[in-house]
Amino acid sequence: MAGKRGQRSFIIGAGCTAFIKPRGTRTTEDMGLEAATKALLDAGITYDSVEAAYVGFCYGDSCSGQRALYNLGLTGIPITNVNNNCSTGSTALYNANMLVKAGLVDCALALGFERMNRGSLGTNWPDRPPPGRIFNAASEEAEDLLSAGENFGPGAPRMFANGAQEYFDKYGASIEHLAQIASKNHKHSVNNPYSQFRDGWSVEQVLKAPKICNQLTKFMCSPTSDGAACCIVASEEFVHAHHLENQAIEIVSQSLNTDDPSTFESKSAMNIIGFNMSKDCANKVFADAGFGPGEGRDQVGVVELHDCFAANELLMYDALGLCKPGEAHKMAERGDNTFGGKYVINPSGGLEAKGHPLGATGLGMHFYITMQLREWAGPMQAPGLFDIADPRGKYGLIHNIGIGGAVVCSLLRRPEFFKAGGQTGKDRVGYNHAHECRPVTMADVDKVKSRKNSPYVLKLARL
Repeated sequence: MAGKRGQRSFIIGAGCTAFIKPRGTRTTEDMGLEAATKALLDAGITYDSVEAAYVGFCYGDSCSGQRALYNLGLTGIPITNVNNNCSTGSTALYNANMLVKAGLVDCALALGFERMNRGSLGTNWPDRPPPGRIFNAASEEAEDLLSAGENFGPGAPRMFANGAQEYFDKYGASIEHLAQIASKNHKHSVNNPYSQFRDGWSVEQVLKAPKICNQLTKFMCSPTSDGAACCIVASEEFVHAHHLENQAIEIVSQSLNTDDPSTFESKSAMNIIGFNMSKDCANKVFADAGFGPGEGRDQVGVVELHDCFAANELLMYDALGLCKPGEAHKMAERGDNTFGGKYVINPSGGLEAKGHPLGATGLGMHFYITMQLREWAGPMQAPGLFDIADPRGKYGLIHNIGIGGAVVCSLLRRPEFFKAGGQTGKDRVGYNHAHECRPVTMADVDKVKSRKNSPYVLKLARL
């Protein structure tokens, strides 16, 4: 690709830890070491090949990224720490991808991790107003325009519930549709060993769970979590030089968008939680992939989207153009969001089931879609991705949003030069890490660490 879009870029390696309940049992540097080691093993390279890194986290001290990556080596590369709320992981990947696309580096690493507190999200800086307070205030004001009236509950679920209520009022959707979405995700998660919850809740169980606010029950909400994920991005030249044609997945297009005036001026509870921002971002990635206005969605087969609450998944069907305007609930009724339907959405179980460690979430989404497009996903595999005339198959779509605000959308696809056979990341990791979750060992770390490593640092690692 020439000109504004830059050179082609590919995810060549990806790794993930289990997403677990926040109990303080693992440090961010150790979770980061596990995810990055798996990604490097998957790619068949050592940390010496990495020319730049972006590390995402929301809860942690300055330079936590360096502390995690120094386990793999002290090579002097630029390491940048990233915080963009719930879209932090995808923002780290966006920046790594931009470096590769610009031709400034041939190989960049994006790592994200989080060690969270139990319960609802809060601030670590009580001496100053949080930047998200304006969103909470605007959402509470918008309740005056909603049929359900004043809401209750913690700030984040209340905002997203208000957005769902606006959609209910406009188009006739209901809480039952949110329960269908949540149950679908929990049933998907049964097949995901990385998932925090694997209970497979039914619609009835979701509806009977404790109420968090007027429109949401506990099982419609993503839990706080600890975990890490990592993706390695490389140029086409790097892919061919390292013979990764059998597993490289192209980042065909990617966009990071922030809010426009409609977030606040429209007085819309939906726009306050990023409906318009997500719509604009999705339209941009499809346009950058060469599609005309409203086109390209029928070329998507599998999606990981930001279901921090079932309310947001409902709205995002519409915002991302996966259904006709106002018909997100009808899409859920038809089952066009699961196996056997038009799309398989959140085959991992989504944030509601697999967990939501903020800095790792977006990179985890890219991990899952990469493995889907490699056809490695085992019981999570979306069928029919390559049952079309185009040998590249269908696209995988990722959507990751953070209030405050930022949203990242990515379109991924297997490249036309894909060639099966030979050694793959499954061989180098030692098993299929797409749907098997195992820890790494120091022997694994030894295979991928830089020649310029510090035994003083590495001896502190606890895997």
